[in-house]
Amino acid sequence: MQAIQISEPVPASALKSVTLPTPQPVAGHDVVQVKAFGVNESEVTSRKGESDGDFHYPRVLGIEGVGVISATAPDSPYQVGQQVAMMMGGLGRAIDGTYAEYCLVPHTAMIPLKTNLDWSLVGALPEMLQTAYGSLHVGLNLQAGESVLVRGGSSTVGLMSIALGKMLGATVFATTRKPAKVAKLKALGAARVLIDDGKLAAQLPAGVDKALELVGTTTLFDTFATVRAGGRVCFTGGLAGGWEIDHFSPFMIPSGKTLTSYAGEARDLPAELFDRVLKAVAAHELEVPVAKVYHASSRSAKRRRTSSPATLSASTWWC
Repeated sequence: MQAIQISEPVPASALKSVTLPTPQPVAGHDVVQVKAFGVNESEVTSRKGESDGDFHYPRVLGIEGVGVISATAPDSPYQVGQQVAMMMGGLGRAIDGTYAEYCLVPHTAMIPLKTNLDWSLVGALPEMLQTAYGSLHVGLNLQAGESVLVRGGSSTVGLMSIALGKMLGATVFATTRKPAKVAKLKALGAARVLIDDGKLAAQLPAGVDKALELVGTTTLFDTFATVRAGGRVCFTGGLAGGWEIDHFSPFMIPSGKTLTSYAGEARDLPAELFDRVLKAVAAHELEVPVAKVYHASSRSAKRRRTSSPATLSASTWWC
């Protein structure tokens, strides 16, 4: 099979296909024929040699993808020919990932699906959808009728969070720094779009029930100021590069408000929700934010991902 494998830190220009043995099923793992995979900032980090200790060379990159099961282990709950999404579970880091024609995938990292949508579209969904839904459901426990602020709304996870929040029955407020993106965010379901000037509380005097922080620690406490007493803020992303708080004290969390975070796995995304989203996309009720589709090679996609990490959801299509 063909795969994108690296043996040391390399620039994006050095990514190329190599021939590797096609994997065979083992206990707890099935072989999936990869139809498409999304391009993530995590893979850029791994390519540069900056990943955590669970990453080892040589490695086939790719933490997510979609495809069709081609061979099953004796203990598999799946069937040959079944469509699946795959994400996390060590893919592309502890074990070889989805930048390949075939991938050996843990059963726990797969979600069954059934769709006639183009693989190039479905391939952009798994990690983006899982992060957005996990943040809203697990991190915020968002309920119908509540209001939620999505700070960093023009990012791919932000765009999906807006659409999901509306689908779940919430009133969604979203932020962007660029007025040209306001119409896009409203089209996806934002009831109101705020131009982020770093001081949102003045723009939301009535406050919101809950808030999703995607910009980072640099805006976290301003985001807290938008949440009403008893509200909750979920920290999921650091688009502005802020991941840590110097000299953090629990007393920095505003009294009566809750700070949580989200960084989950495939198990946090129910197959029923994935199916609901696929049906909504097919019915033109939901738009999937895809910047560009690349065929056969991920090199050009990785170059663009490096230059625009906050706005790109790229999908590479093998077939």
